[in-house]
Amino acid sequence: MIERFGYIDELVPGIRWDAKYATWDNFTGRPVDGYLVNRIIGTRELCLALTQAREEAAVLGFGLLLWDGYRPQRAVDAFLRWSREPEPQDGHEDGQGKRRHYPAISRPEMFERGYVATKSGHSRGSTLDLTLFDLASGDLVDMGGDHDLMDEISHHGAAGITPAQTRNREQLCTVMEASGFGRYDSEWWHYSLVEEPYPDTYFDFPVD
Repeated sequence: MIERFGYIDELVPGIRWDAKYATWDNFTGRPVDGYLVNRIIGTRELCLALTQAREEAAVLGFGLLLWDGYRPQRAVDAFLRWSREPEPQDGHEDGQGKRRHYPAISRPEMFERGYVATKSGHSRGSTLDLTLFDLASGDLVDMGGDHDLMDEISHHGAAGITPAQTRNREQLCTVMEASGFGRYDSEWWHYSLVEEPYPDTYFDFPVD
């Protein structure tokens, strides 16, 4: 691993994580190239800002659960190859992934609409996918849609979710922006460090 990167679970105590792309529970339906262990990596600058975000969230009674951080370029390339594969036939179990993650668009449209990129900010090491959980119960907060639901309902300010779900998204946004992160308008879970240390470098070392 590059010196200025670290494992977030070591550098930010109290963070929960579930590295979706190291598992079968993601939009491709299989572990993704470059994710060899269920851990999440980020730049040390990201970890410092995330420590502040964890503290800001705790004041509100929340913890942070991470789904993704640094993403090797080889994983992004795997997404592109997957997008060129034929869609599963109706009734096939893989069709559940489409219903859950991209119900109203095709695989190529994920890229056209900006939900997945051929060059991802994640590969620069200072972008996160995350949500809130209730510190008292441990339950995930209801955000009106799951991680990687590639649909307009996932946009900030989306119609079709409840006032409570809107407030929950706003609370996450407030926590992250107060800690030096900027939001991505099309995905309520996606935040990037504003002052990222490697704004023009896309890394490809594995998560191992």
